[in-house]
Amino acid sequence: MTDTDRLVRRAGDPSRGESVTAVTPGDAGWGWSGLEVRDLVAGEPWHVDLDGREAVVVPLSGGVHLSVTGPSSAEIDLAGRPDVFAGPTDVAYLPVGSSVDLTGDRARIAVATSRASRVLPLRHVPRESVRVDLRGAGSCSRQVNNFTIATDVEVDHILTCEVVTPGGNWSSYPPHKHDEHGEDERVLEEIYYFEVADGPSGPGVGYHRTYGTPDRPIDVFTEVRSGDTALVPHGFHGPCMAAPGHDLYYLNVMAGPAADGRWLAVDDPAVTWVRRTWEHQEVDPRLPCPTPPALPDGVDDDAPTH
Repeated sequence: MTDTDRLVRRAGDPSRGESVTAVTPGDAGWGWSGLEVRDLVAGEPWHVDLDGREAVVVPLSGGVHLSVTGPSSAEIDLAGRPDVFAGPTDVAYLPVGSSVDLTGDRARIAVATSRASRVLPLRHVPRESVRVDLRGAGSCSRQVNNFTIATDVEVDHILTCEVVTPGGNWSSYPPHKHDEHGEDERVLEEIYYFEVADGPSGPGVGYHRTYGTPDRPIDVFTEVRSGDTALVPHGFHGPCMAAPGHDLYYLNVMAGPAADGRWLAVDDPAVTWVRRTWEHQEVDPRLPCPTPPALPDGVDDDAPTH
């Protein structure tokens, strides 16, 4: 079995009752990060028990109602969005020990999870409060919508963001890794969930790369389509490449043993020089989508460079 066979999950078929994707620490072979994406049908609630886990609920398309019990009880309506290319969405953070019923009609919903122990406040983050960053320049321009990274949402371990890469651009570049604990790096298992914009003739395609170090080899280079998922247990990951004419989206879910809630990564030293070239280039005029709100006061400026 190749690393691609082991670490890339192809989209499930919701018409057959399957999840679009479902990743648990157990079946991923690691200790922290999880993700499930489902298409909701009216009258069929999705029940999730967060025993030993915290979660972030992210509407990918459509909206969803959350009926939450546990450490906190709440009825939450997430308005969502038409699709992942329509700008950021409102999200909900659910503390460890919660139970939730999710209901919606023709909505695609992601529930990102991490192993957790601290019970923290339930949060409903409105769309206008989502931190939006434009990263890179020129053909490396991308938009990062941060839900629990460098924001005021208190989490135990889960870090989540989403990235929109205009067609023809590269993101997650320069390639970077976060598989050692140090001053500039944290150990974080990462999940990439992809969606690709359709073109006038049908579905689009993108590409994803992960590679390792001499001491910890790993080799993934794969085509990705909507609903596909890539697991990154270690190693340098990037670029993610959007084919011309097809915008690329991915939801990142990261978690690891550190308790400081920070995303820290190091570039591949052979490629980090590329960052200097951005000083002389403009950000792709197709971004942002739409105009982001101002950064809230008191928020740390250590958002991911995905």
